[in-house]
Amino acid sequence: MSAYDVIVVGLGGMGSAAALQLAARGQRVLGLEKYGPAHDRGASHGGSRVTRQSYFEGPEYVPLLLRAYDLFDQLATDSGRDVITLTGGVMIGRPESRTVAGSRASAEQWGLEHEILDARELRRRYPTFAPQPDEVALFEAKAGFVRPEATVAANLQLATKHGADLRFDEPMSSWEPAGDGVRVTTGRGHYTAGQLVITPGPWAPELLADLGIEFRIERQVQHWYQPRGGVEPYLPDRHPIYVWEDADGGQIYGFPAVDGPAGGAKIAFFRRGTPTTPDTLDTEVHDDEVAEMMAYAGQRLPDLPGRFLRGEPCMYSTTPDEHFVIARHPAHESVTVACGFSGHGFKFVPVVGEILADLATCGATVHPIGLFDPRRFR
Repeated sequence: MSAYDVIVVGLGGMGSAAALQLAARGQRVLGLEKYGPAHDRGASHGGSRVTRQSYFEGPEYVPLLLRAYDLFDQLATDSGRDVITLTGGVMIGRPESRTVAGSRASAEQWGLEHEILDARELRRRYPTFAPQPDEVALFEAKAGFVRPEATVAANLQLATKHGADLRFDEPMSSWEPAGDGVRVTTGRGHYTAGQLVITPGPWAPELLADLGIEFRIERQVQHWYQPRGGVEPYLPDRHPIYVWEDADGGQIYGFPAVDGPAGGAKIAFFRRGTPTTPDTLDTEVHDDEVAEMMAYAGQRLPDLPGRFLRGEPCMYSTTPDEHFVIARHPAHESVTVACGFSGHGFKFVPVVGEILADLATCGATVHPIGLFDPRRFR
């Protein structure tokens, strides 16, 4: 008999959610994490992540988002933590841009409430924005932001409450099939279980090399600014989250001032990073990066780059087609994998946890995950 039913490797967003779902179902769960709880060494930090339902990345994601919203609300209730806030959101660009046209297609296919605002109406509602005359915005009232550190902490808190054995500063060094299950080795010992769930984040190229996927690990910088004239126009009850695509296809995304008058407003380029590895990540934010963002943002939100407060790098781990990997391992029925989420994954955390628990305990899930099969890259 195995010591555990399921071992979860990696307790960031997806892994912490999987540990919670499995433990809540009565599974004997061991969770292993390379660093401490809710750490800032991977991709689940930075205070805020955009959430939205009118999904330009593809309408296939919408059913998962609808479930994720319900589960975020449940997580907030069960943990007593502030994990999701709806501020409304605008997807800005030319009408034919991926950001606008893709969001509109998803909204129309799934009957999601939305409005299309022309440049004049966008400026009237949100005077902080300075769109070009040929730009429009899709407004979605149910968009907002989720809190990555609070979400991970809530998952870990509740997983422990349900009996999960969570161990930090204990990375997995290897795993191998063992009988009908798996054997996991760390620097502190060996553990056996019937099932293994691997959620490696930016360590996917190392831990899941046998999938044969060319993962891209990139350094991305998050910026916080104190707007010229103060943060009042940027407070969450007055300002939406936004994704903005320019005429060349480049995108930025940003938030209201979610941390009060002293916290500034956060903005970042979307998918405009530089290659890195977890071990070589440059954690310093450089003057030229700040100057570039201030110049770019100043053309679109003129008062935002008043004073630079801080910057924080994080890592994206991305597949070649930018869609996720969520599946039973093609070569090992006792192993479930989930990776390649960065850039748009955190809003799915609770439903991915539910899916991983389904796959580990039942071998299948009712959720639509065919798009995320790793065999598509063969």
